[in-house]
Amino acid sequence: MRKDLNIVLAAFVAVGVLSSCKVKKESVLKYVNSGIGTAHSRWFFFTPAALPHGMAKLAPSTNGHYGNKSGWEAVGYDTRHSSIEGFVHFHEWQIGGVSFMPANGPLKVKPGDLEGKEDGYRSHFDHKNEIAEPGYYKVLLDDYNITAELTATEHVGFHRYTFPENDQSRVILDIGNKQGESDEVRDASVRMIDDTHFEGFVTTYPKYIKTYDPKGQITMYFWGETSQKPTSVGSFNTQGVNKNSASAKGKGAGLFLEYNTANKAVVEMKVGLSYTSTENAKKNFEAEATGVSFSQAKVNAQKVWERELGKIYVEGANEGNKVKFYTGLFHGLLGRGTASDVSGTFPQFGGTIGQMPLDEKGKPKYNFYNTDAIWGAFWNLTQLWALAYPNRYQDFVQTHLEVYKHRGWFGDGIANGQFASGVGTNFIGLTIAAAYNLGIRDYDVDLAYKAVRANDLEWKNRIEGSGKMDTKQFVERGFVPFEQKETDSLASNFSASHTLEYSFSAFAAAQMAKALGKNQDYQALINKSNGWKLLFNPENKLIQPKKANGSFIDKFDPYQPWRGFQEGNSFQYTFYIPQNPAGLIAKMGKTQFNARLDSIFTIAQKSSFGGGKEIDAFAGVKSIYNHGNQPNLHVSWLFNFSGKPWLTQKWTRAICDEFYGKETIHGYGYGQDEDQGQLGSWYVMSALGLFDVKGFTDLRPIIELGSPLFEKVTITLGSKKSLIIEARNTSAQNVYVQSAVFNGKPLNNCWLYRDELMKGGKMVLIMGAKPNEQWGVDIPPPSDQ
Repeated sequence: MRKDLNIVLAAFVAVGVLSSCKVKKESVLKYVNSGIGTAHSRWFFFTPAALPHGMAKLAPSTNGHYGNKSGWEAVGYDTRHSSIEGFVHFHEWQIGGVSFMPANGPLKVKPGDLEGKEDGYRSHFDHKNEIAEPGYYKVLLDDYNITAELTATEHVGFHRYTFPENDQSRVILDIGNKQGESDEVRDASVRMIDDTHFEGFVTTYPKYIKTYDPKGQITMYFWGETSQKPTSVGSFNTQGVNKNSASAKGKGAGLFLEYNTANKAVVEMKVGLSYTSTENAKKNFEAEATGVSFSQAKVNAQKVWERELGKIYVEGANEGNKVKFYTGLFHGLLGRGTASDVSGTFPQFGGTIGQMPLDEKGKPKYNFYNTDAIWGAFWNLTQLWALAYPNRYQDFVQTHLEVYKHRGWFGDGIANGQFASGVGTNFIGLTIAAAYNLGIRDYDVDLAYKAVRANDLEWKNRIEGSGKMDTKQFVERGFVPFEQKETDSLASNFSASHTLEYSFSAFAAAQMAKALGKNQDYQALINKSNGWKLLFNPENKLIQPKKANGSFIDKFDPYQPWRGFQEGNSFQYTFYIPQNPAGLIAKMGKTQFNARLDSIFTIAQKSSFGGGKEIDAFAGVKSIYNHGNQPNLHVSWLFNFSGKPWLTQKWTRAICDEFYGKETIHGYGYGQDEDQGQLGSWYVMSALGLFDVKGFTDLRPIIELGSPLFEKVTITLGSKKSLIIEARNTSAQNVYVQSAVFNGKPLNNCWLYRDELMKGGKMVLIMGAKPNEQWGVDIPPPSDQ
């Protein structure tokens, strides 16, 4: 008896010792390489000095003042450039401005040409003297021998400039010029309030606002402080330079703060930002920067990134995969920035100011976001949010409900409350319906459903910026007719892709209707979700656009993009039936479906699953598969539905290995279209081996299983539970699942219900070099709920 008791006590002691000696996690920040993919990257892509979803997104600009004629091209920071023209505070979809630049020597108030400095204040730099980490950026400006450092809180940008000895040192506040996607400057102002404080604003008219919300505009406000009183202050605008003025207005407005610096003299600047007013910029400053030094802000920023990135902690020997993983996660958390102030005020269309609801402590319950279109993000970003960052998903839903209340319609892309869709369609209804099905419901559900329903079924008085201007045709005909014209109420040049998108969106809305007991709406919407069948050509077994008379278009080339299909072609879009994969498989025949899809990936692998090595956002739109753009991102997971899950394991792993890289040029393909973290988030989800083709739009969402990349992953779930995924024997060769166990029970299917997964626990998958064609095939994932 005594002996048994001693054994039990020893066991308790051992458990206590083990629990008190937890293995310390290594910092994950070292695995983020924010330089990956910075050749030909979008305006908001490279912003290291920022917090997750922060308003203040500081970054160097190499060519930002050149602007962006089409509104979306690569501009801002390009790793192939060798000079910096300034450090810009605002980086969002269609939003950019407020550039600061330290300098010395003869006064110059224009940035100058990209390849030189003789006619401007820009400076050459060497990448070996550059550090870019989550929350921090540092570079040596060679032409001035000035070290520039950047960091941020959520609403405040911090600068630290270390000068050499020079009696002509200065900081240039270039306010009234376009930056990145901001385009035309309508108005600007900057002034010194006293010896060390300044304030101002810039109002711009971006390309996509002109197109989709022409009465709108974008205003950025700031209120800041410099740590050292300037010896003098001058101003400039398009009319010229005034060396004895402390204020400037109009286009080209700016100030230069002059200093007489000793060697290693430091000037710190803190800049509060806002989209609503200079007063709120000041309040944001006071709330986050009062008494906070640059060093303190940097430490805090990196703690925040450590915490957020560490919610998904991966372990394994392959360092390169960790770099790709955490860089992808970094971009997923960086995109879509806060547009609301610390008080919850946020910008609305027409220059008005909205107010987010406050909690019992007077703090805003949610954030209001600026966001590029959510086109395709249900195959990456929202799945990531739902897994470990549900508050971000909640913020996103609240943002669009606020827009709906103010405008009467959803807007897919939002810049300060203005509609800036970019793709002319709208998936906000689908995104909110999925949130509801996931249990994210802290909002006015009746209002949300009304808006979701309207997005899919209504067209009267629809605002162009809300997209889906051809909804009437889809609702009345079941498909959108093709005409070589801009989308209107009669037809669209993108008729086939619109029909497929609207069918998917209708399915999502139908599930929300069913959950709410709105059976009549459910039936109408579920019928519309079959619109894709009207465009399926049984002869070639491809999706083919139709004319208004119901005939298929002639001179049809399935490789041809932009004729019936937006940013893709028929080969790519034929598989865009995520709401009913079984229906598509039945139309093609399972054998032909698998053979065609497998051959597509075999061919696509030769061009790295995208546009090869051509540096262009649309490099792959003519190819048979294009991972560099949204419409294809679910396709490699369809084998789970067709009885060959080992092919999903094979091809998703190959895409992770070959499409994604660790270099400045080969990062997300070769200069392809990374829309605010979507491609990075796809890598994260696929590396975890977790995905849902339907983007959680099912009434009871599921999770499909792929090929986990890491030996062990610990996820702090949004449910506050912990999930451990172990992939034993995983390696570059061992990509196939041999067997699986979840919480001690055999897992014989390649999927499970998501609510079971979110209870947490431990999943163990045994990996091998050859497919186990018997695993995961007992019951296919539910296709049409």
